[in-house]
Amino acid sequence: MKEIRPHHLFDAVVWTAASMFLVLLAVHEAHAGEHRYDNANAAYRAECGSCHVAYPPALLSAPSWIRVLGGLDKHYGTDASVDDAALTAIREYVGPRAGDRKRAEPAATAGTPRITTTPWFVKEHREVGQRWSDPRIKSAANCGACHSQAVQGDFSEATLRVPR
Repeated sequence: MKEIRPHHLFDAVVWTAASMFLVLLAVHEAHAGEHRYDNANAAYRAECGSCHVAYPPALLSAPSWIRVLGGLDKHYGTDASVDDAALTAIREYVGPRAGDRKRAEPAATAGTPRITTTPWFVKEHREVGQRWSDPRIKSAANCGACHSQAVQGDFSEATLRVPR
């Protein structure tokens, strides 16, 4: 049997550890990417982002987006109507990017669907509790209060900054 020299053993341990680190890093990055969304459409960001974070389309199901966009004249108590060209551009952007109905369907509510009532949102934010009333946060819909890159569609933990 061939003798293993100490430096070969050291090299093998270092390479094994480095390989395991890279695999774990790749898994972590893949998991972190689960909360990064396409949010690059100019018409959508200009119209919707003028009043609030232009929520990534994947956060609501297609039927919910149809209801939201069909009721812009009474959008959460405000008239958020847009011209026909902008509405068409927004629909064409949101439609194919809407979330999976199982993940993004809000709990039954009267009126316009809310991202903050989706089972996914509730589960992800279960630890927030009473902090919604913090004056720096104000409400569950104020994503930018904690998600520093929400405007770019990045809701990953790496960009999470919860006010303390």
